[in-house]
Amino acid sequence: MTISSSLNAGVAGLNANANRLATISDNIANSSTYGYKRAVTDFHAMVINSSKGSYTAGGVRTTSARLIDERGALISTSSATDLAVRGRGMLPVTTGSSVNVANGQQDLLLTTTGSFLTDESGYLTTSGGLMLLGWPANSDGTIPAYPRDTMAGLEPVRINRNQLSGEPTTAFDLIVNLPATETAAGASGDSRELSIEYFDNLGKSANVGISFSPVVPAAGSSNQWTMTLTDSASGGAVIGEYTLTFDDSRGGGGTLFSVTSTSGGAYDPATGLMTVNVAGGPIEVNIGTIGSPSGMTQLSDSFAPVDISKNGSAAGNLTSVEVDANGYVHALFDTGITRTIYQIPLVDVPNPNGLAVFDDQAYGVTSDSGSFFLWDAGDGPTGEILGYAREESATDVAGELTSLIQTQRAYSSNAKVIQTVDEMLQETTNIKR
Repeated sequence: MTISSSLNAGVAGLNANANRLATISDNIANSSTYGYKRAVTDFHAMVINSSKGSYTAGGVRTTSARLIDERGALISTSSATDLAVRGRGMLPVTTGSSVNVANGQQDLLLTTTGSFLTDESGYLTTSGGLMLLGWPANSDGTIPAYPRDTMAGLEPVRINRNQLSGEPTTAFDLIVNLPATETAAGASGDSRELSIEYFDNLGKSANVGISFSPVVPAAGSSNQWTMTLTDSASGGAVIGEYTLTFDDSRGGGGTLFSVTSTSGGAYDPATGLMTVNVAGGPIEVNIGTIGSPSGMTQLSDSFAPVDISKNGSAAGNLTSVEVDANGYVHALFDTGITRTIYQIPLVDVPNPNGLAVFDDQAYGVTSDSGSFFLWDAGDGPTGEILGYAREESATDVAGELTSLIQTQRAYSSNAKVIQTVDEMLQETTNIKR
């Protein structure tokens, strides 16, 4: 019985080291595979109760596992949609086949890195067919409150490379210096004119005309101007008229003293804002606060636009897409505007090593991994999402080669045990001769 158990233990040793050799060969073969997680084989002794005075060999068994929570080094790339996770968490992806079925059911898979490019339908997809998932943004760039423990709300990130986008003008700064000499008795009374371009809700260009007319008194100085705003998109209709009075005291000379509204939105002295309505909607006009030297002024004898700036843009073409550290997908247009179109959450599970393993470095949630939760990148226990980056293989080739030598020696030793048992059994057979 003891000799027989020795033979069985030797065979078990051969099988165990063959299993270890399989994981080592897989690790070495994938030493250049992005996002590959190292596989390991553990040995466990088998114990058989032996009678007093004898010993029965139980042999060995093995278990194999993949160390999914072990991360490889991050390297930089030249593509904005090459993504990697720095820290805990994984990117949500799905298969192209589940999207093409179009029955509303999509498989949730996880990966730590991927080179995502737009396919023929505009979906961000890896060469292996994994599609990136995200929450779509509202038209104003905000992300709705989606549930965090289900896939509800997640959809494949789709980029329309031919899309156009315009941004309407909603505010502009109107900071000018008006000539103090024009509000004195005997001045010419000539008005000063400005025109500020704005963009409507369809990205079309229009203009707000602004006229500054001095109030010329019979004697002394009035320090007053009438500011009139007109809208070209409304046929030149007046959209606001205001009386600007400037301070002539020693301490605050030349700054705004008061603003009186004749028509248009009321002036707010605390913020320096007034609202006028053009054809496409309201626009906030900033002329500065009362007494502020950085607002509208009346100094010297020159008319000088100091700060004429606005938001909004004409319709522009999509030029690129980038993902920031918090997972927001931004579309960049050639007009200089940036629009948030998706947010990519990071998926976390209690036991990453319990995830099911699939092709192309993708993983699935199981009962061993625990239920998943969707975090904002950089929030909670999760790390950041890096664009222009890939995660390298977690394989240490030098370490694997060392393990390969050890496995080869152990396999040879077990083979030697079998050879020795065979020779001993032959000797036993020879006793009969």
